[in-house]
Parts: sequence; C-alpha cells; structure tokens
Amino acid sequence: MEQNHKSGELTQLGQQRFSELFPERETHDQVVQLLALSDFAYRILAQHPQWVDWLLDEQAMQSRCCEAIFTSVVADLNEQDAFRQLRVYRKRYWLKLMWLDLVLGNDIADSILYQSQLSEHLIASANEWAFLQVAASNGVPLNERGQPIPMLVLGMGKLGGQELNFSSDIDLIFTYPKSVNTQGGRRSVEAQVFYTKVAQKLIAALDQRTMDGQVFRVDMRLRPFGDSGPLVMSFSAMEDYYQDQGREWERYAMLKARLLGEKNAYWDEFKVLIRPFVFRRYIDFSVIESLRKMKYMIAQEVRRKGLKNNIKLGAGGIREVEFIVQALQMIRGGREPELQVPSLLSALSTLAKLDVIPKKVATELQSQYLFLRRAEQYLQAFNDEQTQTLPDDDLNQLRLCQLLGVSDTHALFALFDTVQSGIRQEFAQVIGEEPHDCEELDSSYTSAWEQRDISYLEIGLSPSECTQWQGVLDTFYAGINKKQIGVRGRDVLDRLMPLVLREMSAIKSAEILQSVLDIIAKVASRTAYLELLYENIGALQQLIKLCAHSSWIALQIARYPILLDELIDPAVLYRPLPLNAYYSEIQQYFLRIDEDDLELQMEALRQFKQTQQLRIAAADATGVLDIMKVSDHLTALAESIIAKAVDIAWAQMVGRYGYPEGASASAKGFAVIAYGKGGGFELGYDSDLDLVFVHNCDGSSKTMGDKSISSRQFYLKLAQRLMHLFNTRTPSGILYELDTRLRPEGNSGLLAINIESYYQYQQEQAWTWEHQALVRARMVVGESDLVKRFHWIRHDILCQQRDTEALKQDIVKMRAKMRTHLSKDSEQEFDLKQGGGGMTDIEFLTQYLVLAFSHDYPALTLYSDNIRILEQACAESVISEHQQSTLTQAYCQLRECYHLNSLNGKGKTIDAQKLVEQSSMVKCIWQAYLE
Repeated sequence: MEQNHKSGELTQLGQQRFSELFPERETHDQVVQLLALSDFAYRILAQHPQWVDWLLDEQAMQSRCCEAIFTSVVADLNEQDAFRQLRVYRKRYWLKLMWLDLVLGNDIADSILYQSQLSEHLIASANEWAFLQVAASNGVPLNERGQPIPMLVLGMGKLGGQELNFSSDIDLIFTYPKSVNTQGGRRSVEAQVFYTKVAQKLIAALDQRTMDGQVFRVDMRLRPFGDSGPLVMSFSAMEDYYQDQGREWERYAMLKARLLGEKNAYWDEFKVLIRPFVFRRYIDFSVIESLRKMKYMIAQEVRRKGLKNNIKLGAGGIREVEFIVQALQMIRGGREPELQVPSLLSALSTLAKLDVIPKKVATELQSQYLFLRRAEQYLQAFNDEQTQTLPDDDLNQLRLCQLLGVSDTHALFALFDTVQSGIRQEFAQVIGEEPHDCEELDSSYTSAWEQRDISYLEIGLSPSECTQWQGVLDTFYAGINKKQIGVRGRDVLDRLMPLVLREMSAIKSAEILQSVLDIIAKVASRTAYLELLYENIGALQQLIKLCAHSSWIALQIARYPILLDELIDPAVLYRPLPLNAYYSEIQQYFLRIDEDDLELQMEALRQFKQTQQLRIAAADATGVLDIMKVSDHLTALAESIIAKAVDIAWAQMVGRYGYPEGASASAKGFAVIAYGKGGGFELGYDSDLDLVFVHNCDGSSKTMGDKSISSRQFYLKLAQRLMHLFNTRTPSGILYELDTRLRPEGNSGLLAINIESYYQYQQEQAWTWEHQALVRARMVVGESDLVKRFHWIRHDILCQQRDTEALKQDIVKMRAKMRTHLSKDSEQEFDLKQGGGGMTDIEFLTQYLVLAFSHDYPALTLYSDNIRILEQACAESVISEHQQSTLTQAYCQLRECYHLNSLNGKGKTIDAQKLVEQSSMVKCIWQAYLE
C-alpha cells in the first residue's frame, strides 16, 4: 500500500507540472510520466513547450537521423549564434533521449550508441565552425594537392567507445597531420598556432556556459603531457611522445580512442601511427598488474571521498566490467586484430567468439553491464547531473524503483547487490587482488633467491645437486645483472623466481633448471613475458614440464618467446589439430591479417608454424602422438604453409602483372612437388623442404594486367617470390630452408618449369639418383588436372624397364659416396642415418625395389613413403614377409631414436651396441639385393 501511495505521489507531481506547462491541453499520460521522472525534462519543456508536439510525433521519435545543427552557412555564423544553436540542439535531442529512455523504455545499448552519435555530430559541427572561423583571418594549411588539412579530433573513453551516458564529460585529444604554414589569410601563421586557435574555439563552443547552458564539459587531460602539454600536436610529435614517454595508463586510454566526424585521408595514417603503442604483437600480461594498481587507486579514492553505493567506481561496478574487457583486449589484441575496437560490447562479443571468455560468462557480464548502464542513464536523466551514486532521497529512489520495476528501496538495493557481486566475482578471476598468496609460498624459496643461496632450500638435494643448482643460479644471476630489465621487470622477476624454485623442487634436475632459466634470461628484458609466467602458475608449470620432456622444445621457446603464449591453455597445447584441419586453420588465422601487409604475413606464417610445431612436440614428448603420427602432423603442417605461401605469392604477382592467360585464383596452373621427407610423409621438427615448382602455361601466352609479361616469366617470378617468403630471416627466423636442387638440371635449371618439360627431362636426361628421388616425390599443391598429370608422369618414369645390374651399380656407388662424406660411424657410436644398416640404407633399398620391379609390378609406384612401399613390395612378393617386417621394424626403431635425439639435442648417433641386431639384419637384406 505504501509503495502504491508513493507511486501516486509521483503521478501527482507529473500532473501538476503538466497543468502548469500546458494548461489548455488535454492530459497526456506519457508526457505526465516524463515530467514526473525528470526535473531536467521539466525545465527544458518550460523553456520550449512547443517541443512537446515533436515528442508526440511517433515518426520523429523513431528517426535516427541527425538533423543539421546550424541553420545558416557555417562560415557566416558569429560566435553568439553558433554557441546558441549548438546548445539548443543539445537540449532538444537530450529531451528526445529522455523520452526514449524514461517513457518508451528504449534498449540501453541502443540509447548510449544513439547518444554518442548525437554527441559526435555536435563535436564535428563545432570543429567545422571553429576551423572556418580561424581560417577567415589566418588562412588555411594546405596539402600538396591544395586541399585544407583538417584538425583531427580524437574521442576518448566512453565517447570513443560510443558508450556515452546522459551527462558525461567528453575527453578529447586534438592532432593535425602536417606542420604546414597557412596560406590565403591576412598573414601566414605556423600550423601549431593555427590549430591551437581552432582547438581553443572548439573547446569554448562546447564547454563555455552561456545563458543557454553548456553543450559538454570538455576534459583535455588525456592529451600528451596532460594539462601542461600543448593543446594540439602534430602526428610526428604524437608518435615521438607515445614511443618515448607514453605511460601504461595511456595505452589503456588509447584503446578507447576513436577519430570523430567524417573520415578523411589522414585517418588510416594516424591509426597506423598509434597502433604499435597500444597493442603488442605478443600476448601481453603486463596489463594485469597495471590495471590492478589502477583499480586499487580508484578504490582508495572512493574510500577517501566517502563514496557509497557508487555503481561506477564501487566494487562490482561499471568500471570493473570495463577493466575485465579492457585487460583481455590488451592481453590478446596484438594477436587478435578483431579485439582492436573501442566498443566494450563489440570487444566482449569477440572475446566470447574467440573463447577467451566462456559464452555464458560473456552473456552474464553483458547483461550486468547494461543493467548498470541503464540505471546510470536514469540517474543522470533525473536532473542532468553527472552522478553514478544510488539516490538517498525519497523522490529519486521512487523514480528508480518505478523505472527498474522493483517494489521498494529494499528490493532496489538488493537487486544492485546481486548484479554487482556477480561482476565482482568475474573481476577477481581476471584482474584479481594479488596473483599469488604470499603466505602460501614457503619463505625458504624467497630467501634462496634473495640471498642467491640454494642452501636455504630444504628439498632433499644431495651435496652434488646443491653444487650444480648453485652454479646454475649463479650463472643466471650474473647474466641477469648485465641486462637492462628496468624497475618493473626487476620487481616481477623477484616475485617470479621463488615460484620457479618451488616448482622445480619436485624435479631436482639442475639440467632442467638450466633450461628453464635460459628461457627466463632470454625474456627478462620483456617484462610482459615475466608477468605471463608470474600471473599464470599453470603456464610456468607447463614450461617446466616441457623443458623436462625435451631440450628441443626448451630451445624453441628460448629462441621464440612468443611461444610462451601457448602455455596458457594446456587443453589446447597438448591437442594438435586434426590432419585435415591445418589449411583451414591457417586460413582462419590469416582472416585477421591485412593482405597488403607482407611483413606481417611473413611473420604470421612463421608464428603459425612455431605454434603448431610446439603443440605437436608437446603431444609427442608426452606420448600423445607416436613417431609416425608426429611426422604425419609435421608434414600436414608444412603442406598447409606451402599452400598459404603460394596464395600470398600469387596475390602479389597477380596484383602486379595480372593473371596469366587462362588462369584464375582457383586455377593457377601452378604446382609444388615435394621430394624426400616431405614427399614421404617423414618430416621432422627441423627438416628442410625439397621442392620443385612446375606449371602448365603455354610458352607464347602473356599475363592480362597493365604491366604484362610472358606467362613463363610470371611463374618464374612466382617461384622466386615463394623462395623469398620461405628463406627471408625475420624476427621469427626463416620459415623453412628450401632446397630446389632436385629440379631438372639442378641449380642451373629454371626455378619453375613447364610440367611437360619436366616429363621430358625425366625421360631423357635424369640420372639414376634423380629417379631415386622421384620415388619419394609427391605433388602437395596444385589443381586436380596437374596432380593427375604428375601421378601419370611419376608412374610412367618409375615403371620404365631398367638394366638391373647397371641400376645396382649406380645405387651402390651413390650410397658409398654418401657414407664416405657423411657417416659418423665409429666403434663407439652408430650413425642412425648414414651408418651401415641405418635409415639411408633402407631408403636406398626401397628405392631400388621400386625402380627395379615397377615395370613388372606397377602397384609399387602407388606410394611415396617407405613403410607403404615395403608393404606393397611384400604384397607383390618382391620381398618376403620376413624381410618386410624386418625392414619396417628397423626403420621405425631408427626413426624413433633419431627423433628422440632431435627432441633432446643429442645429435644423430647413439651407442654402437644399442641397435647392432637391427642394423645387421638390414645389412643382410641389402647384400641380398644390391651386392
């Protein structure tokens, strides 16, 4: 009854105000509701009662268009008229916003977007007027085409994110593209002087309070150097500032930055300039600690000012949602360009799509955020005050209860408690108060690091182990002292190292400790990576686990620290892609990369390879994949990268020369043949790629572009471009070592050859060793007609009838030559690859079987990998089951040993006694067929 009585009082207030303003009109319930809910709306309608008809025009209220602000030619407007028209427009449309929100119940996401668009319209109009005013007496800075160079206005914060509330301040930064003196005025002035005058007039047009009120409170403190800095800066000065002096909080501020008004030719230039400051190309956990400190300072300010029930700054408030989303944007935005957006709602949606935030959590956060934004909008619309504090007076509490649909103030505050506690819980998950509870960490680990003395540790190390650990720690500390890691880096390292010692205490291996510390030493000057390991104890544990499994993995991570990002999610780390998914994955990976940015594309190819290789190696080292499947995955990965590199090179060549005659994006007429380990599905982690490039172009044809060249030359340049993509050393190293010496005529031959010329060479000029290589050749990129043609050519060449004795002599001679120059066999060590009875002997034996017997048994040409060739040879009775089993088992054992040696950096040899039986059996079969 009491609540109904109070609601009646609210209605009575509205009716009283309606009667006062519109004594001759019939009562309109919606207008009564607006007048009851907003003192500000009451004041506006008291000044402009005629606007009530506009509010009641349903078509006008549904329209989103922004009508012109100025009613005459902008250049002719004096200051008084311009100021008045800007302020009248603001009052008129803010009245519309109140009608939409308080009466029609408009969706809050739509309201804040619409409000931001209206605000941008006001700012852009004021900027246009200010520019013309200053230009009238000072002339205009002109570009090389004789066009005026505008002043760019950067909207920050909620304005940048298109999330303004009803009574927001606006945060602006001004910049201009070039320092060019003005032309055409009474006197020429420098660009800095001109744009400063424009900025001053723009601020006055918005901020100055007149008899018509104020458009916006303008805050310029986010500009470089804050209040002490120049009001406007050139692009080059801005770039210098952010590169040399930009602080962490300015990175977060720039995340929300958005250029306002109509896009011009300088926008993209500015975005390119500022992006590297805001986003790192690696996953950046440095933001966590910085945001935590910012939140702590805000909490202190809330306590100092005695703010209670503040739905923006308090625990679980709007700011905490912003920090959650902002932190994850900053952490991953360098790797995920989709996150480089100023809008919180857009970023939250993308975070869910990328599975950075579970979809359910993202949905809850969005709902909670929009609820608080709706309440904030209502609070500010009551009296056009910039407040985020829940009201303590009866009238505004009653208004809020009615708008939010709750029965009384007790239910109102309980509702906010529920919403904010949900936000607070998620904030603690992402930002946290402290990353680790210091009490959980035994003080001995901290003492061991602070005193550089392993004896503090009570983890059961033997005296010799203590000596080894101490030596590793001393070496690490000495190396760190020579690095410039900064105060923050030193602070994070001092917190990280006790955790490292604790996690290593269960392993007790000085060798593994050395590997882990080598990686930490490598990234010590890049604080973000130290923070990644400190903030994510799971990532640190995965690092130690992988270093314990494989020195190759440790070396890769030390060489390419960006791989540390992959340690965050073990569920992904130990789960390689399906074999048929690598190409689609790389296509998805490249959707976020500008197709005109070759440097970034080359880096992306390398990072994709390294990331996927780490996942394969992690699954390999932990027994998830066996040796055969590891090679299958590494081969599928390489094929996807080759295919993507062909796409990139093709696009560049077509962009320059046009399509070859008869070719298209889906029918390039170009193919890549893989030889050796790539052709035989046996790639290892550091394998080279033996490739040959072929095409099917007509020798007399030309490309169809403006800069036409012969099609032959096009494909030759395409192959050269591919070589460049693979072999160029970037910050992430080379992609693969490409070896093209197996092409017809070797290094003296054309880099890309017509497939029929390739066939002719194989028929008439190829040596025996080239036909041996063809056994393990496979077309890995190419359209179906080229693939079929290659299969036929390979089959035809391998099935030729040969002089068996001459073939034996050629193969034995070549094998002896290789053993002489390459084998590291000794009495103590056995060379897994080149030793007698080793992998190469089995490969040569397999090649001999194909070349000697395919004429009679064509099915021997079906496969390019040794294992299936041996299976087929057995099926055709070319070799016995015992021989097939012996060779297959020996080859798999040799490959596994070779592979494990590679993973642990132990070279290509093992103890000579370990595989004596297997190598002896291989030698016997060799002798049976080749001696």
